[in-house]
Amino acid sequence: MTTAELLAQDPVWLIVVKALIVFIICVISTLLAVWTERRVLAKMQLRTGPNRVGKFGLLQSLADGVKLALKEDIIPAAADKIVFILAPIIATSMCFMAFAVIPMTGEVNIFGQQTALQLTDLPVGVLYILAVTSIGVYGVVLAGWSSGSTYPLLGGLRSSAQVVSYEIAMGLSLVAVFIYAGSMSTSDIVGSQHDNIWNAIVLFPSFVIYVISMVGETNRAPFDLAEAEGELVGGFHTEYSSLKFALFFLAEYVNIVAVSALATTLFLGGYHAPPGLGFTESWLGGWFTLVWFFAKVIFFFFIFMWLRATLPRLRYDQFMKFGWKVLIPASLAWILIVATLRVLQQDGASRTVIVAFTVGLVLIATAISSLFERGKKKTEKALTEGAAPDFPVPSLPGVSSFNASTQTGGKNE
Repeated sequence: MTTAELLAQDPVWLIVVKALIVFIICVISTLLAVWTERRVLAKMQLRTGPNRVGKFGLLQSLADGVKLALKEDIIPAAADKIVFILAPIIATSMCFMAFAVIPMTGEVNIFGQQTALQLTDLPVGVLYILAVTSIGVYGVVLAGWSSGSTYPLLGGLRSSAQVVSYEIAMGLSLVAVFIYAGSMSTSDIVGSQHDNIWNAIVLFPSFVIYVISMVGETNRAPFDLAEAEGELVGGFHTEYSSLKFALFFLAEYVNIVAVSALATTLFLGGYHAPPGLGFTESWLGGWFTLVWFFAKVIFFFFIFMWLRATLPRLRYDQFMKFGWKVLIPASLAWILIVATLRVLQQDGASRTVIVAFTVGLVLIATAISSLFERGKKKTEKALTEGAAPDFPVPSLPGVSSFNASTQTGGKNE
């Protein structure tokens, strides 16, 4: 029995129970994610981190949420009040909706009913996730526009440009997964990796592009240009306070968990155990698969923390250039390669032909990269060896400074 057929037998009360379980898991994972990030960053920076509220500071996130709820709720006089209130609701609700098609466990028993911890299984489940996460960005854009202030507006505009740039690369990185799995259903993609090698290995370029794109999609360092504190005060949520600010804070971390869960589903075999440990999937009546699922999600969340602690924020032009000139062309080229290899496999081509085709592509890519680097060096050399101007200019990194008086032989004297 397929997952779709299994879920079709769920009574209404079981769907409500599963929705409640998924919501509780999302909220608890968000609270733990905030605490984990603060503790891990503190260790990386030789600090202690939160350690006062609860054992090891575990209740610090909950205390911060209660504190925000008790703060005064301020709405600026110049704000569009209705949109100002709706923006954080849109941003948060869309993040939760993404979990409707994420398979967290295999077949389990819930109150005597055989089902899976997944609300529904759509034939286009991955496209559904991309759609609702795109709508969530409207919350950020509307928050910036409705605040009636310059800095939030700039943050909202940056966020919209950022999402357009990196969501294209993210969507293209998933095309190779669709070709390889033959389906857009999340449960079918998980099933296609059960007895095979994970997509993170087979489709490694897609995996790398997706990981980079998911960091840009969630406005996290080093791509947190929509809320750059040094430039835009607080970005799109500068004017927000109390529960509305807490909702944006919640949306950010739920979104991180959502894209990490999607990466786990598409590239790391979902809830299935790593190769060689498949016997553990039957433990606890199948519920142990939930442990494997969140172990992989934690791995991706650690990547977010590691990047935040390691890399400085990119300039806006570097950020956009990287998205449009590197990620998108690389994704398109990789789609063509995967489609060609898939056709060769289906036509019964020998392994020698496939290996020869792959080696040829690697050699062509190496040659193009070499020519590009050579052209880049020639351009830099032309810049450094150009004629000296008749006026003093400041020194540039790696370029010797010019002195007009020495170059012109003191003709002005």
